[in-house]
Amino acid sequence: MNELDPSISFLSKKGPTVLLIMDGVGLGEDLPSNAVHVAKTPFMDTYQKSDLYRTLKAHGPAVGMPSEDDMGNSEVGHNAIGAGRIVAQGARLVKEAVESGALFQGDTWKQTVRHIKDNQSTLHLMGLLSDGNVHAHISHLLALLSAAKDDGIYRVRLHMLTDGRDVAEKSALNYLSILNKHIETLGDDMDIQIASGGGRMLVTMDRYNADWPMVERGWQLHVLGKGPQVESAESAIQVAYDELGVNDQYIPGFVVAKDGKPVGPVKDGDAVIFFNFRGDRAIEMCKAFEDIEFDYFDRESVPDVFFAAMTEYDGDANIPKHFLVSPPQIDKAIGHYMCASYLKTFAISETQKYGHVTYFWNGNMSGYIDKSLETYIEIPSDPRPFHEQPAMRAYEITEKTIELLETGHYEFGRVNFPNGDMIGHTGDMDAAVKSVEVTDECVKKIVDCVNKLDGITIICADHGNADEMYSEKDGVRTPKTAHTLNPVPFVIIDENRKIRYKLADVEDAGLSNIAATICNLMGYDAPEDYRESLIEPI
Repeated sequence: MNELDPSISFLSKKGPTVLLIMDGVGLGEDLPSNAVHVAKTPFMDTYQKSDLYRTLKAHGPAVGMPSEDDMGNSEVGHNAIGAGRIVAQGARLVKEAVESGALFQGDTWKQTVRHIKDNQSTLHLMGLLSDGNVHAHISHLLALLSAAKDDGIYRVRLHMLTDGRDVAEKSALNYLSILNKHIETLGDDMDIQIASGGGRMLVTMDRYNADWPMVERGWQLHVLGKGPQVESAESAIQVAYDELGVNDQYIPGFVVAKDGKPVGPVKDGDAVIFFNFRGDRAIEMCKAFEDIEFDYFDRESVPDVFFAAMTEYDGDANIPKHFLVSPPQIDKAIGHYMCASYLKTFAISETQKYGHVTYFWNGNMSGYIDKSLETYIEIPSDPRPFHEQPAMRAYEITEKTIELLETGHYEFGRVNFPNGDMIGHTGDMDAAVKSVEVTDECVKKIVDCVNKLDGITIICADHGNADEMYSEKDGVRTPKTAHTLNPVPFVIIDENRKIRYKLADVEDAGLSNIAATICNLMGYDAPEDYRESLIEPI
């Protein structure tokens, strides 16, 4: 990796440059449903009047997603910011592989088919039943089922996780209807049944080692066939709606059974495909299937299966060993250039977004680039429901960030405040308002510190969420828990600027323009293949 080239700087900065990412704080319409608008944010209100303020695109093709209808998310957002370029993301890569048929011509799919035929066994498909296109898309599941039929696979068992987070909060029955209609079209010569399931925030889809009991519940249900038995997935969901009053995120785990026996536990000789294309909430189940030394919970027994996933979730750790679609290859992320230039940097967030300012920022690379130059700080997240703690760990993140800055050791730092996203996903309007207010308060504290150090602060978001908390029709509110398609804020705060630069007129500017901007603000020319900087000299 080459070093950054020093430029003839038009800046007067002496102190650190700090990037503050307000996760999920987009810019929607000024409506009562917009927690960002409703919240009291005196600091945000001030910097939106700055001549160094603008908005950026954070969804669709601007962040490597297939279309303008595709929401951004924290993973692709941090990839885009760190890479400085638009990189085709998992959703787009999988869509193209499915549509072209390349996925089913690859070695992993062929190995799966051969394994099942050699063992006269079952194909298990596990993942999120949704068209949110953030973790998975139902069209990919339907394509896998069709391909299974074409390749002579007879017996398939489905382990379905309900969404309610990236899509409408009570939409699981609609997706089941779509799934069942597709199964009908495949004919009676296939034995396809839903074997188990549960809500994504209770079963299987933990991330960053925050709640391994979630994964253990999934293992018990999907693999061992142990858990509350139900006649059908539909009945389990309806009971959860009617008797528990929960949405799809929190459907209790269930096992579909007939005559008291589970219809689809995983057995020796079977094949399992985890069809989510996004890795953060899939990696832990991969480890449960693949790791020989495993001490997160008692697996009781580990069936000898051929295990694969939709894509490679962690290239450095080789998780999983087999995958259907190669992940995006992101080299030359800005973190690599900074290390090659011997710049001292830090990254900090709490557990829920720690991987975003490290792994995803660095181009899907685990661990340090150069531990002698970098400091990564993870503040442990509180496992309580997020709407009960709208501040999350924002104050602790702020305190530690200021401590790092005051050492005078670091030239660049990046910070993620998860509040707007994690609380936004709960659908709790009051909690979301509070989360945005806390974020505004904490951002100001860090900016004040950077100003005292004669530094520069960049404030942005990675996508929207808290900016649309519900929809309303005929006086009835429906919580909205998904990300949004709205633009996000971007502002440079440079109190000591001597008016030597201004915002550039960049067409279709998005998150991937931030890296070149950081380079310029630190007195360096941006790499040639980075998207253009958002500033220019006067």
